[in-house]
Amino acid sequence: MARRENAERLGLRPNQLKTIEIRLDTVRDLALHLHAKDHTTWAGVNATDLEAFLARNTARRASWMAGPRQSFAHSHRTGLVLHDPAAGMAAPQSRGFSGPTLTLDEQRALYRRWSASEGVLPHEAFIGLAALLHAATTAEFQHLTLTDIATASRTVRFPGRSIDLALDDATWRALEACLTHRHALHTDNPHVLVTRLTRVTTGPAGAAHIRDSLAPVGLLPRILRSTRLLTLADELDIKQLTVALGMSYSGTAHYR
Repeated sequence: MARRENAERLGLRPNQLKTIEIRLDTVRDLALHLHAKDHTTWAGVNATDLEAFLARNTARRASWMAGPRQSFAHSHRTGLVLHDPAAGMAAPQSRGFSGPTLTLDEQRALYRRWSASEGVLPHEAFIGLAALLHAATTAEFQHLTLTDIATASRTVRFPGRSIDLALDDATWRALEACLTHRHALHTDNPHVLVTRLTRVTTGPAGAAHIRDSLAPVGLLPRILRSTRLLTLADELDIKQLTVALGMSYSGTAHYR
C-alpha cells in the first residue's frame, strides 16, 4: 500500500487494488502450505520450501512469486527474518503476446459477414469491423459519441486516441447503419451505440452489450483487436503504433 501511495504521488502507475489482493492471497496460500509442513514461523522458510509451493502450479510461477518475493523482501529489511529465501529465485516470464487470434481465412469470413451479409444487426457489424480492422477497444465503443465523427472526411476520433481515423468503406457503412438505428430510437443520448436501456438516458452502453453484440459469431472483441494489433505491430514502428492507438509503449511492445 505504501508503494501504491508513492506511485500516485509521483504520477506513476500504481498497482491496482486487485493486484494487491491477489498477492496477499498468494502469501496466505503459502502460509497454509508451510503450516501443513510443520513450519510455525517465517524465519525457518528456505528456497526449497518455496520451490515446493511453486511446483503446485508451474504455469503460474511468475505470478505466484510476486507476493512472497515482496513479502520476504520487506520482512528481511525490517528484521523479521534474517534471510530472504526468495531473493535468488528466478521467475522467468514469457515475452510477447500468446493469446487467441484469428487465421486469415477466419478474418475473411468475418469480413464478408459484416460487410456483405444481410440480416446482421448494425451494432454487431460495426463493432466487429472496427475491432478487426482498426483495433477498437470496448471502452472506445462505449464512449464514442456523435461529436467524434466527421461525416465530410469520413473519419472518427475514438476516445483516448490523439488522431482522427479514416474509416474504410465497409466500416463506414456499418457506422452509418448504427446511426440510422440510433435515429429510429428517437433518443437524446449522445453516444453512437444506444440500446433500449440507454435510449432514455445519456449514459454509454454497458461493456456487456459490446460483448454480447458479437455473440452470433462466438467471439470476444478483444480477440478481434489482438488479431489486428499483431499485424500492426509487425508493420508499423512501435512509436507510430503508440500514437495511432493511444496505447502505452509497454502495451504495444507486448505485441512485438
